[in-house]
Amino acid sequence: MSKIYINKKMYHVNKSDNLLHACLSVGLDIPYFCWHPKLGSIGACRQCAVTQYDNFSDSQGKIIISCMTPIIDGSIISTNDSISKEFRKNILELLLINHPHDCPVCEEGGNCHLQDMTVMNKHYNRNYRFQKRTYINQYLGSFIKHEMNRCIGCYRCVRYYKDYADGSDLNVYSANNNIYFGRIEDGVLENEHSGNLVEICPTGVFTDKTNKKYNRKWDLQYAPSICHSCSVGCNIIAGERYSEIRRIENRYHQNINNYFICDLGRFGYSHNNLKQRPRHPSIKTSNHEFNILNFSQAIQESVNFIKCYKRVIGIGSIRSSIENNFALKELVGEINFSHGMSNKEEACVKLILDVLNSNEFYIPSLKEIEDYDVILILGEDLTQTSPRIALSVRQAIKNKAKKIAELNRIPNWNSSVVSHISENFKNSLYIIYTHETKLDDIAKWSYFGSVDEQIAFGCSIIHNLDINSSKVLSLNDHLSKKSSLIAQDLINAKKVLIISGMHSFSKSIIQTSINIAISIKRKKNNHVALTFATPSANTLGLGIMSGFSIEKAFQKLNKKEADAVIFMEYDVYRYLSKHDCDFLFKNKENTLSIDHQYTKTYKNSKINLPCMNFFESSGTIINFEGRAQRFFKVYDPMFFDENNCLYESWKWLHFIQCKLLNKKISWSNLDDVIISYGKKYPILKKIKTFLPNSNFRINNQKIARSPNRYSGRTALKSNINIHESSQPTDVNTMFSFSMEGYNSPNKSLAYIPFAWFPGWNSPQAWNKFQVEIGRELIAGDSGVFLFKDNKKNMNVYFNVKYTIEKKYWSIIPYYHIFGNEELTQYSSIIKKNIPLPYILISRIDGMEMNLKDNSIIEFSYLNENFRLKICLSKYLTSKQIGLPIGRKGFPISLVGEKIKHIKEYIK
Repeated sequence: MSKIYINKKMYHVNKSDNLLHACLSVGLDIPYFCWHPKLGSIGACRQCAVTQYDNFSDSQGKIIISCMTPIIDGSIISTNDSISKEFRKNILELLLINHPHDCPVCEEGGNCHLQDMTVMNKHYNRNYRFQKRTYINQYLGSFIKHEMNRCIGCYRCVRYYKDYADGSDLNVYSANNNIYFGRIEDGVLENEHSGNLVEICPTGVFTDKTNKKYNRKWDLQYAPSICHSCSVGCNIIAGERYSEIRRIENRYHQNINNYFICDLGRFGYSHNNLKQRPRHPSIKTSNHEFNILNFSQAIQESVNFIKCYKRVIGIGSIRSSIENNFALKELVGEINFSHGMSNKEEACVKLILDVLNSNEFYIPSLKEIEDYDVILILGEDLTQTSPRIALSVRQAIKNKAKKIAELNRIPNWNSSVVSHISENFKNSLYIIYTHETKLDDIAKWSYFGSVDEQIAFGCSIIHNLDINSSKVLSLNDHLSKKSSLIAQDLINAKKVLIISGMHSFSKSIIQTSINIAISIKRKKNNHVALTFATPSANTLGLGIMSGFSIEKAFQKLNKKEADAVIFMEYDVYRYLSKHDCDFLFKNKENTLSIDHQYTKTYKNSKINLPCMNFFESSGTIINFEGRAQRFFKVYDPMFFDENNCLYESWKWLHFIQCKLLNKKISWSNLDDVIISYGKKYPILKKIKTFLPNSNFRINNQKIARSPNRYSGRTALKSNINIHESSQPTDVNTMFSFSMEGYNSPNKSLAYIPFAWFPGWNSPQAWNKFQVEIGRELIAGDSGVFLFKDNKKNMNVYFNVKYTIEKKYWSIIPYYHIFGNEELTQYSSIIKKNIPLPYILISRIDGMEMNLKDNSIIEFSYLNENFRLKICLSKYLTSKQIGLPIGRKGFPISLVGEKIKHIKEYIK
């Protein structure tokens, strides 16, 4: 720490920061534009000017740019002297010369960093009276709206998009007063993290295009939530108006998403706003029509349904909370509960949980991933399945430049220098996968092969690390040498990270990754970490609760070992073949479904109970680290339409159970459910102990969901009744459904519903909620690790089996960021960005079959014909068929199946 003097007051600050960073960290307000905690400094905007004095008797001083000034012990600084204030005000006026007067119609109004800085500088009048420079805006896709006339030339957008996220299709063009930030030509932004431009841009050049209905930040009701789109569990803020989600923002978490989330998490929310969604319970009649039921009738019909059958299976869901799945398990009984995963997924989850329980290997957070100098990815296409992990991997590869800069006494915040160094010095990334990925551009080397070939290559790396392990004889000399070089790189590294996961649906892939980690630790006891990507934000939560697979559930029903089934937020068509699903629904009388979307399963069920989606409910999920995280209800859909009959799934299930057993309701709120499963599963007790409950208060106040300036509350239901309705009461959480309540930074509140502080309306308000800028929140990170205290030895190699044969065609999955995740496939905006399904085959196979780029392939599997256009891969090996597994019509059961014949379809 260094001692400096600011405005005649002494402060102790971090000497590795720049002066602007230090001033903001101690709570002082200095205007800035180009600087960002994750992007560093380039000194482009000159807005953060302060005055520096030689000594205490110096009355004149000199203007310096604080973001480009290192901390020097004993420095004397002034931020509020008349010289620097006037300088900043004049600079701001110059920046605003061509900026339009469109705050009343700008989508960023009230959420704008430029507005905050204008007020901070007290710049109220403009002297420029001439014609302004104007631009033609570009089409940048269905997510981002472009308004180049608002640009002030801070360079944040290209520095984030090009230098941080490694995007290649957004750049800066022209020069001087005609500078332009955009693409060479109109087109969709290709980077999976382009949506962060909305928050990175300090003006309104890039805004959220998905928000079709105009609203201000202060007119939304918010809640802290968790993205459910992948296993990372990024922290987000969801904003609602008139029972519609209108905006998703990044919620700062130092060790998970930090300042950035992926486009799927930011824009894939519109399925929650569908007008065509289940809202009333119903029962199917003999003539296949649905009779609407009220709440009491729905409970009674459900009880009658269960009483009709000797054994009822309950099928849970990885896309639903721990509370909902626990309630289902309590209703049907432990021996009748299926977690809904496939056999292959179940085997993978058990293995991952063994690793987490052992604590033999460290499981890093996203922020910690950025510190590893050698990374090996085995069997995962991270950019498409877990894009936020991929973004952290990109930073890890570039971070060697920061270490070189430190050795040369160059501060890490000097981004221009560090960026130049990173062009020539990078950490090592190795990728082992079936075909090309978007991380190949930063990989030191990539290996492409079938799942069995990947395992064989991994085993060769292990043999080079541990000579006592089995030697792989099937590799040629070139691959043997490559595996030896990779092994040597792994040994020489200070910190090694092995990334694998479940998206190859191979237990052996995960075992191989663990074996590599074990072999490194045996050879050299240095830091080795493992990261596993799972299909959903709560896959591990279901794994902890255990149960049997969907295939076993189907077998039990097929063999008459069970009579009926309850689907809870689950679409069986995503997992089983159409042939098996049609057989399952042959008897349409023995199925009950609870869901918030009109899935095929829901439509085919006898009894349907509509539930609240995750923005309308509160609950807990467990991410890939084993971190339990809470998400909270954003709004109550019953408030806007009392005719709705929507409840959380756990409430439906508990009401049914109580009616069935003729007992009183024992779960009056979410806390009761958490206490119950904490007693049954000791590892989940921490959720009750460490995460906030509904009794949490600050100064005897609940936490406000809405900003102080929230307007129009009295008119929300004026079309129904001229009298203002009382706000609903949230018995499950510590939040209030209004602006009444606590809304300031506090050491006790890690779950922040919206980022706002006096003078800071934009996302830069997170500065006021952090201990130091860009570091931990004042209240610490949200969530709690469940496995950290466990100890179990895991130092024995798994006996990994693989068979390399290409007699038949083998089905493998391929992924796109849009179209993999189940719920976002119902989103209208996401549908526009989902590529049409195709068959992925190798170029070699295409040449042998005389196929062209527009050829159509057909094959049959279980009485179903598949007919799709082809896409030729340069790196996919022969006799493999890639299909968009998880997309509608492409169930998980297809993975690994052998196809004897495929042929070209000729019209």
